[in-house]
Amino acid sequence: MATTAEVHPVDEIPPVRQLAAFGLQHVLAMYAGAVAVPLIVGGALRLSPADLAYLITADLLVCGVATLIQCVGCWRFGVRLPIMQGCTFAAVSPMVLIGTTGGGLPAIYGSVIVAGLAIMLLAPVFGRLLRFFPPLVTGTVILIIGVSLLPVAGNWAAGGVGAKDFGAPRNLALAAFVLLVVLLVQRFAPPFLARVAVLTGIVVGLAVAVPSGFTDFGGVADADWVGISTPFHFGAPEFRVSAIVSMLVVALVTMTETTGDLIAVGELTGREVEPRSLADGLRADGLSTVLGGVFNTFPYTAYAQNVGLVGMTRVRSRWVVAAAGALLVLLGLLPKLGAVVAAVPAPVLGGAGLVMFGTVAASGLRTLARVDFRDNHNLTVVAVSVAVGMLPVGVPTVYARFPDWFQTVMNSGISAGCLTAIALNLLFNHLPGRKPEEAPARVEESV
Repeated sequence: MATTAEVHPVDEIPPVRQLAAFGLQHVLAMYAGAVAVPLIVGGALRLSPADLAYLITADLLVCGVATLIQCVGCWRFGVRLPIMQGCTFAAVSPMVLIGTTGGGLPAIYGSVIVAGLAIMLLAPVFGRLLRFFPPLVTGTVILIIGVSLLPVAGNWAAGGVGAKDFGAPRNLALAAFVLLVVLLVQRFAPPFLARVAVLTGIVVGLAVAVPSGFTDFGGVADADWVGISTPFHFGAPEFRVSAIVSMLVVALVTMTETTGDLIAVGELTGREVEPRSLADGLRADGLSTVLGGVFNTFPYTAYAQNVGLVGMTRVRSRWVVAAAGALLVLLGLLPKLGAVVAAVPAPVLGGAGLVMFGTVAASGLRTLARVDFRDNHNLTVVAVSVAVGMLPVGVPTVYARFPDWFQTVMNSGISAGCLTAIALNLLFNHLPGRKPEEAPARVEESV
């Protein structure tokens, strides 16, 4: 009698109630980051509150569609792994510069569309570069991703950047309480509840935050029930050479970051990312970015914060993240629901973010544990790459006097560290040169 082939955990479809709970957990983990980009760009361009609200709902809608493309896949688009998609922060500075120097949103969207098309064309090239990402490089990149995200969680825990009570003890106390709830649920709760420890911590934290005056739901009543994003709402796109060049640099940065995120998720889920699947994932990024330019939003990339959630919960099903994508589509079409999610205070997200982002860093260390550090220069590769990656995180203005294109690349700790790790691995482990005399003749697993 023939037996049914075992389904890989990535392809398993959990029951509907679990899909909804796990999916909501992913939405809450990325929501603050998802709406931050339109808020920053719209604020810099001095858009009206109505236009800002439109940007946010358009962003959530395309976030959901982009996530569905990435997780479910369509032909050669989508890596078919549990990957959440959202607006990239690497594009914020160039977009603000484009928008405030006379081009406005039409010039931004023209450059975004061209960048998306470029990503789709370059995806196969990046796919063939996968051999330059051995465990030495991937472990270092995953470690940098996790550590570079920790300041985000720290800012949330303190109350959110720009908050009047930033750093107030009560904010940090609420974040610590949420972190404690997440840890206790993960340690003592039944298996299903342990897998939604982050969601449980956020719900319990919200239950404490509302009566304590951390937030209110007054904005929910003012939000519309239905909102539809129409193509080119802010006018036909304009294609300016200077804007396109700067956005092409952003495209290369986001492709590098996405490559690191896809490899990280492949490590966490036990489904190795191959050149073809990497190209499919990057191609989905490009398509989503084109959709962003058409539907009044911005460039898209894989969201590293959700990588940590996959590692922490050990829920590896891509259909869970697809459910999260469907929820984002609903939030984009129903602004009132989006207002409810937006009411979650920053300290609650900060408490959950500390454990999620720390999990990403720990996953990088686990990958590096497979690397041989004896009688070679691999320790130097890791040390320098982490240092370069952390430099813009610890000193955000370190490259302020450099050209814009250089800042676009190097101000992202993830892309700076990733490029450094690749270059140093090539220098020490691929280029011919003198080897230590005492080193025994053997094949290094790390290269």
